[in-house]
Amino acid sequence: MYIKYAGNNLIKHYLVITIKQRHLIDMKNTILILILLLVISNVSSGQKKFTVKDGAKAYWAIIYVDNFVNNDCSGAGTISLFDKATDTLLQTVISDNLCFYIKSDTNPTDDFTELYGEQSPLIFDDFNFDGYEDIAISNGNNGSYGMPSYDVYLYDTEAKQFTKDNKLTEIASTNLGMFRTDKSKKRLITYNKSGCCWHVTTEYEITNNELVKVYELEEDATDGSLYVTVTERKLVNKVWYLTVKKMKIEDYYKDN
Repeated sequence: MYIKYAGNNLIKHYLVITIKQRHLIDMKNTILILILLLVISNVSSGQKKFTVKDGAKAYWAIIYVDNFVNNDCSGAGTISLFDKATDTLLQTVISDNLCFYIKSDTNPTDDFTELYGEQSPLIFDDFNFDGYEDIAISNGNNGSYGMPSYDVYLYDTEAKQFTKDNKLTEIASTNLGMFRTDKSKKRLITYNKSGCCWHVTTEYEITNNELVKVYELEEDATDGSLYVTVTERKLVNKVWYLTVKKMKIEDYYKDN
């Protein structure tokens, strides 16, 4: 603003007021812009809710997750578990980082969006082979090489509640994703690796409600030669047995 004659006190006073008013207007505009950005942010990354109805035989779930951006869900989440037969709420479990991805052809709405298969952050299975379904809940991507990791809850038949098992949570959070269940052997199987040339497969049994390592297969081809060293460790009657063999890489992996 340009004023040619500034000697008059009244004009000076008017000029000060005008500048202050413009400053207030600028501040209001800034606040409005910030509010608009927050609204846009909430639309794109606000809390979302989903259902999982086909993951378990006896249960279904409602999931609330804090952050949803570009089909990625993360942040704090709440899982409410319901009895399929009665639709009654059985238990609510909280995850610090309920991390999962929605397929691009899925369009979550303001209402419940149902999740299927690999989209779900929940895994239902009988992890301790007692005949009751247990549950694993995503706790982020803390596994090896950024693989998904899980908190594992076993069903307590006396309390009729799911209780977190620290040992199963550990092996579900420090390997290449969730462990696999072998129902024929009643074993849990984990996989891990270091780079391209070292792999380990570990098998566990549940004995007297304790997780016991019973088998380990280590494949080591890190020495730069044409051979792989294969080490097997087996627990038989509380005694470990060790076998080591060295094979040509092309022969050992020819059927893989």
